Amino acid sequence: MESFYCPLKEQQQKFCQTCNRQIRGRSDKRFCNDSCRNSYHNQLNGSSNNYIRQINHLLQKNRRILAALIPNKAQKVKITQKTLLERGYSFQYYTHERVNKRGRSYRFCYEYGYQQMGEDVLMIVYQPSDETTIFAG
Repeated sequence: MESFYCPLKEQQQKFCQTCNRQIRGRSDKRFCNDSCRNSYHNQLNGSSNNYIRQINHLLQKNRRILAALIPNKAQKVKITQKTLLERGYSFQYYTHERVNKRGRSYRFCYEYGYQQMGEDVLMIVYQPSDETTIFAG
């Protein structure tokens, strides 16, 4: 039986995009192992993921602060804005806004929210949401 030379079978050596080790296996492989693949993608997405992680941390902190001020998930509690600031609440971070039938605006961190009642008085509310009220805004 004769053997024929096939230029397609002659493959160029490929090297891992992370560690530069020689790659063995499939022709379209870009990384030598899972660790290198994960490391590459973590570096690629690191800055955007870090920003999202920081925002989520602030939203969760705001939620914890509001939840701690409502005993036993009461419907409404009045407090001063100073109380929230002293506990580290960040007013610029919230998940959504709702306007009630009277036209009053509430800002929420997940199911806990507040309404500005006066210059320094806020009313904290607890409203567990159902699937139909979840929206991006």
